[in-house]
Amino acid sequence: MVTVCMLAAMSPTPQPPRPPGAACVRSSGDACPGTLRLHRADDGALARIRIPGGVLAAEGAEALRQAAERFGDGELHLTSRGNVQLRGLAEGDGPELAALLGDAGLMPSARHERVRNVVASPLSGLDGRGAGDIGPWLAALDRLVCGSDRAAALSGRFLFALDDGRGDVDALGADLTLIARDGEGASLRVGAVDTVLTVPAAEGPRAALLAAEAFLDAARDTGAWRLKDLPAEVAAALPAEVSRRLGEAGTTAVTGRHPRPATALEPVPGPVGGSALAVGVPLGRLSTAQWRLLTGAGGFRLTPWRGAVVTGVAPGRAHALLGDLAAAGLITGPGSGWSGVGACVGRPGCAKSLADVRAQAAAAVGPPGRLPVYWSGCERRCGHPHGEWIDVVATPTGHRISHVRGDRPGTPVTVRDDPDALAAAVASARGPRST
Repeated sequence: MVTVCMLAAMSPTPQPPRPPGAACVRSSGDACPGTLRLHRADDGALARIRIPGGVLAAEGAEALRQAAERFGDGELHLTSRGNVQLRGLAEGDGPELAALLGDAGLMPSARHERVRNVVASPLSGLDGRGAGDIGPWLAALDRLVCGSDRAAALSGRFLFALDDGRGDVDALGADLTLIARDGEGASLRVGAVDTVLTVPAAEGPRAALLAAEAFLDAARDTGAWRLKDLPAEVAAALPAEVSRRLGEAGTTAVTGRHPRPATALEPVPGPVGGSALAVGVPLGRLSTAQWRLLTGAGGFRLTPWRGAVVTGVAPGRAHALLGDLAAAGLITGPGSGWSGVGACVGRPGCAKSLADVRAQAAAAVGPPGRLPVYWSGCERRCGHPHGEWIDVVATPTGHRISHVRGDRPGTPVTVRDDPDALAAAVASARGPRST
């Protein structure tokens, strides 16, 4: 029998403004939700199902659809890590949900189910770009993490990234990023520093796991959930310590520099290569009908931008499928006003939120903007993007709009609760998309 732990939501308390990338140091146990640990929200219990690299087999996709219909609110909520959340669950649904998803192969290790946080270049191997296909890395890393007793101690917030060399997920600020290089090499970025450790490509996943275990040792007694939470001097010393441990394990690491890209490269909605389609999902919410249409069309990958990539599309089927997906309300081209628009769950699902930001984001949708925009119901900014973006945060006196570069917000502008004025201010901040 699976034991399900329900975590009570804290009552909302005023918080001072803080930068989007502010560190979070643990003051209690890791409260990140999972499949076996549900979180109590205002709209019911919430389950977060980790899907490493966003790659989902048909059996797992069908199990998630059934779970959304049987236990949840009828929608599948995509996250900024390519995972899926189910909302509106009853408190007693946990054991049946875990059994359904476990039988579908979505939980290979109960001890590790919350730490299987891996984002990966979603177009890897599909469009001829990148230095290599990271598919083998993804399978190897997940197997190594699930087989490591030490890795079970990682926080549910700790993030691995596998970048095929194009720089898309390298820009997401993961704790450990493995980057494909031309030839037979792989570069391991430890945190956000420009210093990387280059190892043979075949050793990349093992190097990433070793680095995660080194972080756990460095984080002992510091209260750090992630690398960015470590004291500065500890974080600075970690790459050298990882290199030392790699040497002890028989792998020589070459230290060098590889600047982290400033902006993540979200797939442009539309055809990819000859047999794949990239699709955007407005606010990351999919009905079970939309989910069935997407997952039944071929292979399926979720992206860290709350979108999806359908792979293995039959020759001659792409045009008709794009039409079906567009008719179902999905984003199938760059001209959609929904492109680049994101939001946290907001009211009524979150007790901390000060506004129904998803409804406000929908009301403000207009011509596509140059910069992405993210609407947050409170200062926590759950699920916000990285790089350069427009930050819209609900406050007790209106909405604060900032232009964020590298997780550093610029001078804010506050707009009172006037829908027309708010939409105009957001459009102005985003700027027109160049043609």
